[in-house]
Amino acid sequence: MAEFDVLVRNGTVVDGTGAPARIADVGIAGDRIVAVEPHLDGSATRVIDAEGRLVTPGFVDIHTHLDAQLAWDPIASSSCFHGITSVVMGNCGVTFAPCRPGDRGYLAELMESVEDIPRDAILHGLPWDWVTYGEYLASVGRMRKGVNVGGMVGHCALRQYAMGERGMDKEVPTADDMAIMCDLLDEAMKAGALGVSTSRTYLHKVPDGRPVPGTYAQPDELFAFADVLARHGAGVFESASRIGEGERDDADVPLTRAELAWMGEVSRRSGRPVSFGLTQHDSRPDLYARVIEFAKHENRSGAVVRPQTTARSVGVLFSLDTRSPFDRAPSWRELHGLYNGKKLTAIRDAVFRSRLIEEADANPPGIDPAQLFVVTQPEGARYDLHPDTSLAAEASHRGISAAAAYIELILETGGEVVLSYPFLNQRLEAVEAMLDDPLVTLGLADAGAHVGQILDASQPTFFLTYWIRQRERWSVEDAVRRLTSDTADLFGIDGRGRLRPGAFADLNVIDWDGLHLPAPTYAYDLPGGAGRYVQGARGYDATLVNGQVFMEHGEHTGAFAGTVLKNGAAVG
Repeated sequence: MAEFDVLVRNGTVVDGTGAPARIADVGIAGDRIVAVEPHLDGSATRVIDAEGRLVTPGFVDIHTHLDAQLAWDPIASSSCFHGITSVVMGNCGVTFAPCRPGDRGYLAELMESVEDIPRDAILHGLPWDWVTYGEYLASVGRMRKGVNVGGMVGHCALRQYAMGERGMDKEVPTADDMAIMCDLLDEAMKAGALGVSTSRTYLHKVPDGRPVPGTYAQPDELFAFADVLARHGAGVFESASRIGEGERDDADVPLTRAELAWMGEVSRRSGRPVSFGLTQHDSRPDLYARVIEFAKHENRSGAVVRPQTTARSVGVLFSLDTRSPFDRAPSWRELHGLYNGKKLTAIRDAVFRSRLIEEADANPPGIDPAQLFVVTQPEGARYDLHPDTSLAAEASHRGISAAAAYIELILETGGEVVLSYPFLNQRLEAVEAMLDDPLVTLGLADAGAHVGQILDASQPTFFLTYWIRQRERWSVEDAVRRLTSDTADLFGIDGRGRLRPGAFADLNVIDWDGLHLPAPTYAYDLPGGAGRYVQGARGYDATLVNGQVFMEHGEHTGAFAGTVLKNGAAVG
């Protein structure tokens, strides 16, 4: 009998702790790493030759909205293509549990409104065989999963269950309402929830335009949830927060300061970390720096408040399959009604093409072409926001209008060209400054959400290829730590994020020099035929989940070894 089930030989082990890389073998038995040593002796059922390759822990993505997608896409694409082996769902206060049977349509519509996941796909794709959050986790446990999956319970669902329509507005919950919500949260934590999440931003709305349940919640309501986490000694409090909203400038930000104050108090009361999204916007270019200082102020008083941000800009994507920057023009709107390759056929017609250009030039886009960037480049996807990659620069280089240049790009790429308008983290120097602060975690990839608008699940590959390999901004060891143990530890995901004996055998074998990020494409593969952006990668030779080879050279092996991730108190 073989001593190891899998033996990864002669790799450059970057163990996720930040320690210097070293040449070593990794021995795996069952779902665990049993040895990380030079020149391990013993036979193995499967030997992976990792000479000249990096061997890292599997990446842990703490901000996804895969809550629905996993039911019909158990490999969690596009996350699976980028070394991610564990994901956290239930962010931003929106979850599908707890849920009374009569509220299923409402929660599906809420998720569609907030996260752009089609309602019909949710209703027809999920089994809906739960009421409580614990029953929901059990249902997730019964699903096939290529990756490990954990989740938080959402404030929106708690309020809807306890208060119904009253939970939508500014009404303060009664004592009975609070007892119900806290009991539901307590049940969720006992079942293994990784914490609780809430949405405070006015940008998140239900279909009728009102802010989502919990937006107006007073601090005492949030503190009551903190007390539940304290009793369990587990979990994280995550917030889509009200940063900069309702304030005019960076000099006077009392509302933002108040947001950080309640987060600090939640952390101190619960003894648990608070995580919230933080991005830069040109309308308030330096606010992010002040927010980080506010978080540090709270932490000096005993809190653990950590912002999370992206590794690049968050951009609305434009493509032939979705939207164009020129949709103010009637001829461009006509394209939306064409399918099955007919859009490209129409653009190839010289007469219609001339009309597209003339009408676009007469109806300038609402976005400056200098702020539209061509992601699809001959060398792969570009997200560095270099002025030379803007649509305006492309038009200037060709000596034609922006619309004419876009049409030429469509024809040259067979309709595959993708543009991006960065609406958050609009300056990479701000991203660099945030990532340079050890308080800030990598997050906000939003995998599974806004699938027809953005695609940021490829962040790990961009982070490694751009910031680390190209820019050499941080060490490989620190980069891997931030993708693995830093995120796993913040969310209390035990046994993940490190390559060491006893840890779960989630790992990547990476061809560092061959790591490559192609441009996103559009696929019509959602239930009912709806579409979404998909983005693969090259250079991930193998990704293992719980000791089984899950992905190999970008292809799913057929393994479904993923499991449900639970908080430490529930596991213990």
